[in-house]
Amino acid sequence: DLRKQARQLENELDLKLVSFSKLCTSYSGARDGRRDRYSSDTTPLLNGSSQDRMFETMAVEIEQLLGKLTGINDKMAEYTNSAGVPSLNAALMHTLQRHRDILQDYTHEFHKTKANFLAIRERENLLGSVRKDIESYKSGSGVNNRRTELFLKEHEHLRNSDRLIEETISIAMATKENMTSQRGMLKSIQSKMNTLANRFPAVNSLIQRINLRKRRDSLILGGVIGVCTILLLLYAFH
Repeated sequence: DLRKQARQLENELDLKLVSFSKLCTSYSGARDGRRDRYSSDTTPLLNGSSQDRMFETMAVEIEQLLGKLTGINDKMAEYTNSAGVPSLNAALMHTLQRHRDILQDYTHEFHKTKANFLAIRERENLLGSVRKDIESYKSGSGVNNRRTELFLKEHEHLRNSDRLIEETISIAMATKENMTSQRGMLKSIQSKMNTLANRFPAVNSLIQRINLRKRRDSLILGGVIGVCTILLLLYAFH
């Protein structure tokens, strides 16, 4: 009678676990389908609380069946220990161990499926919250984002202008250094020429005479050209 009850509970558990696993699979598939179809992030990932209620109900039912099957296994263990026929002890222990293994497998499968379902639901709740925050940020701060982009562009333009000004200042400083160096060289040449002129006064006087003669020749040539021009004008008007 206990084995019959155990088998009946095991069959019910097997059907419940299959349905429970399908519920988890359909929940994950619906999540992926909604994510593929709706790329605008405006549709919630969870379709209400119907699947959550179904999950809670099935989990409670499976836990109750596991509790009943555990009780049946305990009763079978008591019966095996109190059996009066020693020759049947080995067969009874084998049967009891098989039912215990089945109970352990069902318990492990239930906890694994439940953990997977809870992990998927927690991840979807987190993703849904994040997507809602992103959507609210996009819808509520569009103008601020536009202003921020404009400010960033203006900041980039200012940085480019500062860089060009720094390059221009660097070129001006280099030019100033070159002109200072050239001025020093010219001063050095002028000082050397003055030294030579002071050291050789005859050369200086000769240069002055040459300059005076050139000036005199220029004056004479200018006077001749002027007289010739006057004579040509008088001849022309005469």
